[in-house]
Amino acid sequence: MTINNINLTTTAPPSLQENWGGPTQGAHGQSVSFAENQGQRALISTRGQSACHELRTGPPGPRSLKTTQHQAKAPLNRSKPSRTTTPRICQQPHQNIQPCTSEPKSTRIPGRSSSVKRAAQEKWGGPKRRTQSQSMRVAENQRQRALISARGQLAYHELRTGPPGPRSLKTTQHHPLNKSKPSRTTTPNRAGQRPHQNIRPYTSEPKSTRIPGRGRSVQRAVSGPVGERNDDKERKPGDKFYESAKTDDNETTDGYTSGNKKKPSQTETEILLDRLQLQDKFQQKLSPADFLQIRPPGKQMDHVTSEKDVAHTFLHRLIMLDYGARYISVRPDSPEVTTESDNTEIDYSDLEDFLKTTADTNEKEKARVHPMDVQMAVFHCSDSFLKQMMITKLSQCQYALPLLVPDPVTKEIQFPLWTFREITKTWKVTQIKDDPKIVTTKSVPVYKAETPLVSFFRLGSLSVSKSQLMNTLINNRHDTFFHRNCPGSTKSRYVMDGVAEITWYCPAGKPNDAFNDCIAFCNLHGDALSHKKQCDILTEKSSINVFLLASLQSNEGSQSFISSLFQSDKPLICLTVNDSRDAVKIKNGNYIMGLKDKNHSDVCEDLKRIIREVLSSLDGPILKPSFQLETMAELSGIKVDETDPACQRGKSAAMEIINLLKKDNMDVSKIKDEFLPCQGKLWHQWSKIHRELFHLRGNIEMEKSRKEQNLMKIRQKQCAASCSELMKLFTGSLSLMRQKQTDREYFLKWTQIFVDVLSTDDLSSVLQSYDKKWSEVLALKNKWDKADLLLKTQTELKDISKKLQSVTFGLEHIFREMGQIYEAHKTTQRESRHTDWSEYPELAAQLMISGHPMELMDGDAGHVPLTWISSLLEEVIKKLGDQRVFVLSVLGLQSSGKSTMLNTMFGLQFAVSAGRCTKGAFMQLLKVSEEMKKDLKFDYVLVVDTEGLHALELEGNNLHHDNELATLVVGLGNLTLINIFGENLSEMQDILQIVVQAFVRMKEVKLSPSCVFVHQNVTDVAASEKNMEGKRRLQEKLDQMAKLAAEEEVFNAERFSDVIDFDVQKDVKYCAQLWEGSPPMAPPNPGYSESIQEVKNTILSKASKSAGITLSQFKTNIQDLWTALLNESFVFSFKNTLEIAVYRKLEVQYGNWTWSLRSNMLTIENQLHNRIENGKVDEVDQSYLFRETSKKYEEVRNEMTKYFENDKDREILAQWRGQFEIKIKEFHDEQVNRVKRKLDRVIQQKKACKKLDENKSEFENKLLQKSKELAQKLKDKAKDEKELQRQFSSVWSGWVTELTADIKPVEDINLEQDQLMILQELGFEPNLTDESKRSGRYKKISEVGDYSGYMKTGGNLLVDSYNKYKARGAFSHEEQEQIRSLIDQTEKESRGGIKNKHVAATGYTQTYLHEMANHVTEKVQKFLSERKYTLNKEFKVDLLLYVFYRAESWIQESHKKFKMSNDPITYLESKKTQFYTVFRSLCKENSSAVVLGELICERLKVSTLEAVCNKTAIDLAGRMRCNFPAFNGTRQDLEKHVLKSLAKKEENFDDFITYIINPRRQTEAFIKAEVEKYIFRDQKDEAVEKLKKNADDIKTTVSQALFMATQKVQNQRGDTDMWLKEFSNALKDELTFDKICSENFSDIKDFHFLKEEIEKGFTSITEKMSSFSLDKMKESRHKPEEILIDQLCNCCWVKCPFCAAVCTNTMKDHSPDGHSTPFHRPDGIKGWHRTDTVEFSVNFCTTNVSSDRSFCLKGDSEKYIPYKQYKTARPPYDTWRITPDGSKLAYWKWFVCQFQTQLEEHYGLKFEGSGAIPDQWKKITKNEAIKSLDEMF
Repeated sequence: MTINNINLTTTAPPSLQENWGGPTQGAHGQSVSFAENQGQRALISTRGQSACHELRTGPPGPRSLKTTQHQAKAPLNRSKPSRTTTPRICQQPHQNIQPCTSEPKSTRIPGRSSSVKRAAQEKWGGPKRRTQSQSMRVAENQRQRALISARGQLAYHELRTGPPGPRSLKTTQHHPLNKSKPSRTTTPNRAGQRPHQNIRPYTSEPKSTRIPGRGRSVQRAVSGPVGERNDDKERKPGDKFYESAKTDDNETTDGYTSGNKKKPSQTETEILLDRLQLQDKFQQKLSPADFLQIRPPGKQMDHVTSEKDVAHTFLHRLIMLDYGARYISVRPDSPEVTTESDNTEIDYSDLEDFLKTTADTNEKEKARVHPMDVQMAVFHCSDSFLKQMMITKLSQCQYALPLLVPDPVTKEIQFPLWTFREITKTWKVTQIKDDPKIVTTKSVPVYKAETPLVSFFRLGSLSVSKSQLMNTLINNRHDTFFHRNCPGSTKSRYVMDGVAEITWYCPAGKPNDAFNDCIAFCNLHGDALSHKKQCDILTEKSSINVFLLASLQSNEGSQSFISSLFQSDKPLICLTVNDSRDAVKIKNGNYIMGLKDKNHSDVCEDLKRIIREVLSSLDGPILKPSFQLETMAELSGIKVDETDPACQRGKSAAMEIINLLKKDNMDVSKIKDEFLPCQGKLWHQWSKIHRELFHLRGNIEMEKSRKEQNLMKIRQKQCAASCSELMKLFTGSLSLMRQKQTDREYFLKWTQIFVDVLSTDDLSSVLQSYDKKWSEVLALKNKWDKADLLLKTQTELKDISKKLQSVTFGLEHIFREMGQIYEAHKTTQRESRHTDWSEYPELAAQLMISGHPMELMDGDAGHVPLTWISSLLEEVIKKLGDQRVFVLSVLGLQSSGKSTMLNTMFGLQFAVSAGRCTKGAFMQLLKVSEEMKKDLKFDYVLVVDTEGLHALELEGNNLHHDNELATLVVGLGNLTLINIFGENLSEMQDILQIVVQAFVRMKEVKLSPSCVFVHQNVTDVAASEKNMEGKRRLQEKLDQMAKLAAEEEVFNAERFSDVIDFDVQKDVKYCAQLWEGSPPMAPPNPGYSESIQEVKNTILSKASKSAGITLSQFKTNIQDLWTALLNESFVFSFKNTLEIAVYRKLEVQYGNWTWSLRSNMLTIENQLHNRIENGKVDEVDQSYLFRETSKKYEEVRNEMTKYFENDKDREILAQWRGQFEIKIKEFHDEQVNRVKRKLDRVIQQKKACKKLDENKSEFENKLLQKSKELAQKLKDKAKDEKELQRQFSSVWSGWVTELTADIKPVEDINLEQDQLMILQELGFEPNLTDESKRSGRYKKISEVGDYSGYMKTGGNLLVDSYNKYKARGAFSHEEQEQIRSLIDQTEKESRGGIKNKHVAATGYTQTYLHEMANHVTEKVQKFLSERKYTLNKEFKVDLLLYVFYRAESWIQESHKKFKMSNDPITYLESKKTQFYTVFRSLCKENSSAVVLGELICERLKVSTLEAVCNKTAIDLAGRMRCNFPAFNGTRQDLEKHVLKSLAKKEENFDDFITYIINPRRQTEAFIKAEVEKYIFRDQKDEAVEKLKKNADDIKTTVSQALFMATQKVQNQRGDTDMWLKEFSNALKDELTFDKICSENFSDIKDFHFLKEEIEKGFTSITEKMSSFSLDKMKESRHKPEEILIDQLCNCCWVKCPFCAAVCTNTMKDHSPDGHSTPFHRPDGIKGWHRTDTVEFSVNFCTTNVSSDRSFCLKGDSEKYIPYKQYKTARPPYDTWRITPDGSKLAYWKWFVCQFQTQLEEHYGLKFEGSGAIPDQWKKITKNEAIKSLDEMF
């Protein structure tokens, strides 16, 4: 038949049945190849995945096919029947199929139990043409065969993809039961291949076989002894596991297809890799980063649905320590196909057909991937680091490891020494000395281990599995070596032949140990004769060589080889398969033992005995050779992976370090002291002193200053010691390799390897001593009479613990040293010639990003190096961006498997020293894979691993340390894994108490992590009833612990679910025990990895509901949590910096929202004010104001909604949303009410001057008439401006007098005279008043530092009793504050009372001052009646004058407004300019239109100026509010700038005192000063431009009004009155416009001319306005400083009860317990002093609350409360949040030193004794003080 125009005909001449020969020419002269049959075999896989759908889909074209086949004979028939197999052909059906002359009766389909009956029943014969119908039937039968395949879903597209070119293949194969060489001829048929033309036959046995479509040869040979599974079944070149050809005696023991003496083709490797989807990875290697990612949770762990997933699934499962990783099956999910195949029934005609089919199908190999091919394919496609990880994991799974590996391309023998570098083997050596057994534990890096080596080899093809025999010998419960009976085993394997695997037997020190010392076992895969090089190497290196062979006379090659080995000195053990003899010892320790008719167990017992005897008989280093991996690298002819240049560079750099450490044979325990001095004693001292800063006693600021000096000295010592040669080499290498990641990874790995080796021996011995001593302590604790001995033993244990700490040495210590060097230099700001310390965070950040764990908490010092961690994370943020991370932390008892669980779960490698548990806490970044990012809201998982709670080394201080550690990691974690080892609740109780208390603390500080409890080492994970009972008991225990912890933390909680969202059904997981048996030979339990996978899925499920946090948030969380933990009272001390930052941003937004509402309300107020003045409105309804502001209010609400819902910190913002929505509504309502009150007063004033308004028209008419009369007289002098002005002025006063003759004028007031009169009436002498007025002391009475000068003296016992007290200097601080409070409260109430009198509407009377004076008198009398002392007259006089002084300016301003509105003389005088203009115009005999136009312009001039100034004031206020740094932020920003301005005016002590006593007053003064500076100096040009723009806007408005009025009058033929009304109405919202009497201008007809005249005159006005002085703005109704004061000062002004620092919250009535400020100061600044002394207090309250001092409550001298518990005191203490920041703010320290003298004079106290100023304060400069204000943010 023809396929793709290829005409192939197959013949099988008889000559080929006996001898090799050329193929018979077909119909077209083409040869027949074996390759097609070979390709066909692979198409039918073990699981039935591959089906020949090509039979239905192959390309068209005629093809001729003819084959012959032997008939199956009886097993004992040794004749030579011919066999011809019909190859599977990728063709389209029914196309020119040429019939064969005969066919077999049935054909067996591989993998099925049924047969397909053949359509043709003819016997096979010579070539014969078939009919068309016969050909079609044959094709249809072939098509049916494929459709019935077990899992027939896939076909090999490789058959269609080969490149063009003629190929010819020919081979022969033994029949399984016949030793002769029958002929087999198959036709190659590679689908998609170009036509074969002129294919020439071979005339002799082929040495190589060409694969169609490939460019290399495949060496093939044929073998197959009787009884063996013949593996040279029908294989085709399209099969991705196309195997090497075979020669005689080269089939594997396990029935695997193996290569011959010649090297297998690279093509086979390529096909294998292509099949596993690894074809791109052979050159571009896989790396650990490809697998150490968060990937989708595995749904099926036992199988995959496609071969392309096998390799990756293998690695993932291996990383999770699942030794079932190499038993992954391929199982397509196709129920349709399964059903069809399962139900297929084939009918057999007779037994002969059945037998023939069975014989045929047994030889069909199911073409699936061999598990070891998967392992080795992954190995070859991995980079050196992934290989190392892979081999380490294989070792942990107790699998054999590749020792000698032929390169699949070059065939060069490779020795992967690098992959063994991280493996450490631990075993117990049993020695018999003087009867007692001595068991010694050894822990040695495997490449350093010196052990005997026992190597196993096979000669020829055997029926016994060598690998299985070795497994029984080493570990009968676990398949260390893969063998033929392992799941997934196939006959075909490609890359394992010639591979030598090694493993170690490690005894457990028990009687049933097979051997009493560690022994290495090596297994060479394949026929030893075919792999001579590997065999020679191993026989040379082995202590004992074990050979398996059929018999000693099996063949000449084997016999000669064994003979040579018998002659050597090496002990030899020969195991003969066909011999049944018992073990026989021959000379030189050689043994022969038969295996026939013996079971494995007996054989292995004999073999163990023989090996023990041989090894024990060899004494001395010469006779007893030991094997060491490292020595293999010295052999010639093999390639060592460590010769890689990058590896060598890394090793070379590491060797420099290790050589330095080994120099002078220094003891390991001294290395850290010598080379890492910064982290040892110095760092521990620093940590201890730093902790003491939070537990100060006595003179705390002096003590604090002393300790800070000590800390600085330690840092300086660290700087001096930081230039060790080790750190220079290490950091220098890291810096040089910054851009060479591979070199850097090698360098770090080598360094860790070398330092581990350095410390392993010492560490092992110390650990043994520690374990022994700890056992003694435990024993003595139960003996009450051994107390002294117990104490001595415990002391010895502590000494051992210290030594243990000193000998522990790893990379983490070098990184720790980097951190300490950085912190030291950063703190001291010292430059170093030896170390570039500023680069350290960047170097560490690179490592952290690449997956290295970094130390978060130093486990030895128990301290978090905040400066280092912060800088490190900042560098990570610079490189990655501020990525979102999900923080996963873990807690558990020591040695409970926390790190193992994390490493198993994520494939991590947490940095722990060799043989040691984790100390402290480490963090490691784990990237989220791209496919998982769609399900998760973060980019990385940040895993935090911690040391175990109840660590033995910590002894007595462990409870505090455990609480501290638990609180830290629980607070940091979005999710915390609580790891519990076992099911004993009594053992869990302590850890549960610690953990629950940590969660209670998080609840109190508004952090909400989640948790999952993981029970490890549970015996029966599947026992659901038992687990339910365990969960119930755990729930009860958690509820109990939550209640106890809540009581301790003063928190209300009855159950654990009150503390945290916890579901015991979902959040408790059970894990099987880690080991499947007893270590050291036990493999990991597969159930463990399955359980861990389930826990991982739970974690990812919970994580998918969380957005995580940003790296910057994580950084601040560390700082906040650690700072709070250093204080004993965590909850009181915790400061959530992240939350504070988010709240500050919210405050800025709140300021923007309120400003938007305020500026809108100011515009509405202006409009309504103008309407009222224009007489258009006489009442303002509140509902109208709400309607007018509704649009802007809705806009603001929408902005708020967007902000709270869309901001990246919306989860944190949610807690304040309701509060701020209420506050915005309250602010809006308050603005409406405020404006209504103001407008109501305007209306009231308007009504009050109604009488004057009624006379205005009469006055103006009379004045206009008089002006006309005067103008008529002086019209000849119209051009003499001065004369006209003189004449007008001479008569003006008379006109005014004449018009107001019957009206009483409003008189001016004399407040000073009224005040003196009232004081005299109250009985105060004039000289007292005069003296106070003259000195001006009354103005500062509220800011007096010492009120003792006002104390009344002489004449009574009460005063005499105070003389002694006065002699001590002053009132008590509390009494001083009471007097000051009296002054402030009295002044505030008095001023409020006078403001309610509406003086601007009713005018001033002396009665108002009388009422104020009476109120003051009553307040003082009441105050003194409650005191034991009295105040003199001077105090009362000063207080009265102070109250009058504070109200004076307001009274005068209000009376001025009243006079302007109600006094006709004042009113008329204000109109003089207007009427002069009219008079002048009349003199010029201008028309009425011109006169009216000039009059209108004059009237608009004043109102326009006011409108422009008002609008400019609002605009400039808005401009400053948005752009001025002091005004565009939070209340805290404003406070900072106020303090800066005070510092810059450092000589103005009075302003400082004003700020201290009355911060609002000073803040208002600051705002006024800054506004004036901005408008009149810094931004004057901008202010003028704004003024011009507003003037132009008014001009436009007036022009529009003129146009509208003129247009309407012309359209309606109106008169002057109508025009004036329309014009006035159009301006009602923008300008005030007094009514003009139209009767005087009724003759105007040309209103267009009037319009032009007004426009001309008004243009002149607006042009002149641009040159107006900005001082005019000071007279406007709206002033920018007042607007800003209303906006910025409408906030919280509550003072700290300790230091009087003002709260910096932007909202006035915020949460009642939320007062806070970062600007706390020494309480002496407020006047605090030590009781019964004149010594100032210099303590900061932020230091006090972290000290052990107490304070006395106000009014209760008997009750003292510790500062740390200040929140338990009554208000106002409990309304404040004072975080224990210490006295960080240098600003107030500088102030105390700068104004020491003035403060002492002001308060009458001294900075001496306990109040002495620390020397460190005196070194602070003004610039440093100002800079410290910025650092508080």
